Amino acid sequence: MIEHWRKSVLTVAGAALACATLLSAGPSSAAEKYTFAMITHAQPGDTFWDIIRKGANAAAKKDNVKLIYLADPTATKEAQLIQNVTQQHVDGIALTLAFPDAEANNVKAAQKQGIPIIGFNAGVDQWKEQGLLGYAGQDETVAGKAVGERLNKEGAKNVVCLDQQQGAVQLEARCKGIKETFKGKMEVLYVTGYDMPTVKARVQAKLQQDPSIDYIVTLGAPFAPTVLDAITAASSKAKVGTFDMTPRVVGMIADGKIQWAIDQQPYVEGYEAIDMLWLYLTNGDTLGGGGPVLTGPFFVTKDNAAAVAKYAKAGTR
Repeated sequence: MIEHWRKSVLTVAGAALACATLLSAGPSSAAEKYTFAMITHAQPGDTFWDIIRKGANAAAKKDNVKLIYLADPTATKEAQLIQNVTQQHVDGIALTLAFPDAEANNVKAAQKQGIPIIGFNAGVDQWKEQGLLGYAGQDETVAGKAVGERLNKEGAKNVVCLDQQQGAVQLEARCKGIKETFKGKMEVLYVTGYDMPTVKARVQAKLQQDPSIDYIVTLGAPFAPTVLDAITAASSKAKVGTFDMTPRVVGMIADGKIQWAIDQQPYVEGYEAIDMLWLYLTNGDTLGGGGPVLTGPFFVTKDNAAAVAKYAKAGTR
């Protein structure tokens, strides 16, 4: 049983939760009717997920539900988190299908117990086959194709797609989408997590090995400034575009240092995932008409960066 928020913070037994984080939407209220779990593949240090959580908290507060947030960036441990909250008999689960094969059995087990599940952020191509009620997020293949088309218009010839989490389906879809529409040469360069000194060294070495690289697309906004440092160190003239945003990146776009960012609107993803569960349980509603509720892609460029900056500073974009 999930204990009362005022008495203790929820702890979940087992080594599988060693890297998990937990967040309650706020003090419990006697009027709270439901407890929802949000489970993601967030990596430590990735501020993108702070925006997801803000959106989820806002929806939980509006809907007066208790929210548990858990995360682990590995396939087996994210799957274990699903099993754990199922055993806790939560009323609904919002999750990222970053590792759909690893998560499938535990998703099915939760569904057998009658727990509704909403997908968001990762798994746009897998949520329907796993029987989820709905999905909120960006179609990453569509976003990747949009990037490829933009690179063509900008005249890029040799592009590197920087992937920080090999095996995560949504990141692979981004690079795949770029490759489908980009007319030049494209290569995926894998780095491991958020060890930025290592990322810088890897990118710098790649640029020195191949001076013809003229564009690097990062799949997470925290990597874009590090890539810029690597470009400078390698005396390269490569340009940088990125998926997702941070306040720092928005400022660098406004200054012309980064060309653009793809905003999938993570606040909306977190908000809609929780609100969709609430709507289903309170009114039998489903959204999307059998398709995903798309939250992106939206290009942030020098032309509109100032308008977006105030929201990024507030931590909601």
